Amino acid sequence: MEGLGLAYLGAGLGAGLAVIGAGLGIGNIAASAAEGTARQPEATSDIRTTMIIAAALIEGVALFGEVICVLLALK
Repeated sequence: MEGLGLAYLGAGLGAGLAVIGAGLGIGNIAASAAEGTARQPEATSDIRTTMIIAAALIEGVALFGEVICVLLALK
């Protein structure tokens, strides 16, 4: 029972880091997509498709990290 508080703390920190990482990753993707569209407007649809796929993959990894943290906290 002594380590229960530390488990919650670790889960909270892990979840927070997962969210921060996902936010930074998606922000970088959006910035790169905006720059790519500004440089080559005719490739907008290709850039948008690639951006959405990459953002979905990042969100998937962040969600996986969140689930792992919750499972560790509830153990």
